Amino acid sequence: MSGLCAAVVIGVVAFNAWVEKTPMPATLAETATELRDRNGQLLRAYPVADGIWRMAVTVDQVDAGYRAMLLRYEDKRFYDHKGVDALALLRAAAQALWQGRVVSGGSTLSMQVARLLEDGSTGRWAGKLRQIRLALALERRLSKAQILELYLIHAPFGGNIEGVRAASYAWFGKEPSRLTPAEAALLVALPQAPEARRPDRMPEDARRARNRVLQRMRDAGVLASDAAETAAQASMPRGMRVFPQLAPHLADYLVAETPEQARIDLTLEAGLQQRLAQLLTESVARQDARLSAAVLVADHQSGEILASVGSSGYRDDLRQGFVDMTRAPRSPGSTLKPLVYGLAFDQGLAHPETLIHDGPIDIDGYAPQNFDGRFRGDLRIRRALQLSLNTPVIQLTQALGPARLMSALRRGGARPRLPGGKPGLAVALGGVGVSLRDLVQVYAGLAAGGQGPRLRARLQAPYDRMPRLMSKVSAWQIGDILRGVPPPAGAPAGMVAYKTGTSYGHRDTWAIGWDGRYVVGVWLGRADGTPVPGAFGAELAAPLLFEAFGRIGRGFTPFPAAPASTLRVATAELPLPLQRFDRGGIGGPGERLQLAFPPDGAALLLAEGGQMTLRIKGGEAPFVVLANQTPVVTGARRRSIDLLGLERGFSTLVVVDRNGRSDQARVRITRPDE
Repeated sequence: MSGLCAAVVIGVVAFNAWVEKTPMPATLAETATELRDRNGQLLRAYPVADGIWRMAVTVDQVDAGYRAMLLRYEDKRFYDHKGVDALALLRAAAQALWQGRVVSGGSTLSMQVARLLEDGSTGRWAGKLRQIRLALALERRLSKAQILELYLIHAPFGGNIEGVRAASYAWFGKEPSRLTPAEAALLVALPQAPEARRPDRMPEDARRARNRVLQRMRDAGVLASDAAETAAQASMPRGMRVFPQLAPHLADYLVAETPEQARIDLTLEAGLQQRLAQLLTESVARQDARLSAAVLVADHQSGEILASVGSSGYRDDLRQGFVDMTRAPRSPGSTLKPLVYGLAFDQGLAHPETLIHDGPIDIDGYAPQNFDGRFRGDLRIRRALQLSLNTPVIQLTQALGPARLMSALRRGGARPRLPGGKPGLAVALGGVGVSLRDLVQVYAGLAAGGQGPRLRARLQAPYDRMPRLMSKVSAWQIGDILRGVPPPAGAPAGMVAYKTGTSYGHRDTWAIGWDGRYVVGVWLGRADGTPVPGAFGAELAAPLLFEAFGRIGRGFTPFPAAPASTLRVATAELPLPLQRFDRGGIGGPGERLQLAFPPDGAALLLAEGGQMTLRIKGGEAPFVVLANQTPVVTGARRRSIDLLGLERGFSTLVVVDRNGRSDQARVRITRPDE
């Protein structure tokens, strides 16, 4: 007896040692890289390296009804055994001996996981023994939930589909969290013979296998009779569905940027992305066969990109839809004009009610014409921008200097590409390369009061503010002017501040606009850069811009009120140097006007009352001094001017002479108690 006990002990020890020494396959399988929207909805997924669709999933992400069917059908004692169900094995062996063939399997889910991990055979005894050994080892090292999860990831479902989540997308186009009884039963049946039961190739075999599962579930009490009967009448999937492919251009860019990241959560809204992609597809279908389009929508308060459609059809070869036109550098046409005017307001060169002459000009051989070849004579700056006239904006660009415009573009977040290296006056009319994303970033700064957030698409990216582009007053004035541009036919007036643009040769058409919350940019053209005869931003892009706003689905957000320091007067009430922009004074006789004190960027410690002496060098009296766009001194003839009442914080001081020349300094004012 003692010898028998010793033999049993030795056998148990040897058996345990045999199990413990089991060579373990890798349990961490490669799964698809996924991009999800702000609510966790799948935007796009990429198959693993061998072309297999295998997607990460946890037990709680799978429909409870499917899990109940799976365990009842495949391994009803899953939570009771240690990897091997002895009763099931004995039953299978007895049936095989009695019938002379395999009638039922005795494999547990743990044994099936062992086979899947090793990609082993199922029928031979050597293979079965290996599965038993590995199943026992898995049970000792993993929890039941972990083993079940491995099955849910690796089980085959036909073709290149592995795992229940990929199968649910492939056969039903949805996550496996909410499956109908018919869908759940099909997914239980498929792994037993994934190719022989593929519903797209063997629909009747698939139907019979599914209905056997439903019958078993009804007999076991997992499903009510009426539910099982209804499910048995459900139609079968006719083919594999295409996996979600929303925002494919942005997805490609972000995956290439961080190839090691398995899941990327985005700020995009899947529904809006889909609606805008459909809008672009419908819009270009009525146009030139090679015409493409792109649209970008962002929240200019948070910086979150809500939609990014890089073309009108990612797989449209004729339109070169694979090119991401939100990032391609193109000529922006007239869309930079608002930036020029805003900078001119900041410099004290002009005001929305300032008069400017629209007529023939020739600056060192550069003689721009208006788009329609006509000149309007004297008109207000406001009207010149609304009409998108060329000669007024070139005059202002000459006064500012093209380098200042380029600097503002970069400060606003754009990455301009300049042919020839040195900026000229033509930059203001589109003689520079910028992308749609660049323009939306710059316009986000305008929309957010002159200093907006850095646009971001990654949900976890921190909020970051861009450097100030222009003052709050100037930014509001630009928005107020552009709100007055007539909208396309049928669109509401005054709800969107927007600017259109058409590049030289009709190669690119643009429309960029904003309301109190969102900024939207639209581009249309050919991806190869060839002209589109007769294409104009106002006719092609502007209607699409307003349709894009409509598809955001939240109505128009009101604009903020004007800043308190905004000067809102008629032309005749402006300080004399601001009543008319005089090109003749630019670079005229006399020493260059210079604000000698305070220097730009200075931090000044002022006593209570905020008095400071401003010193002027050069220029011709009388002088006008503006603090944050508000005239504080007019008609001054002295070159030392005392300013009172300056407030704490940052202030922009501008001095303008009688000829319209100006200089400015941005200073920070503090008090002794700070």
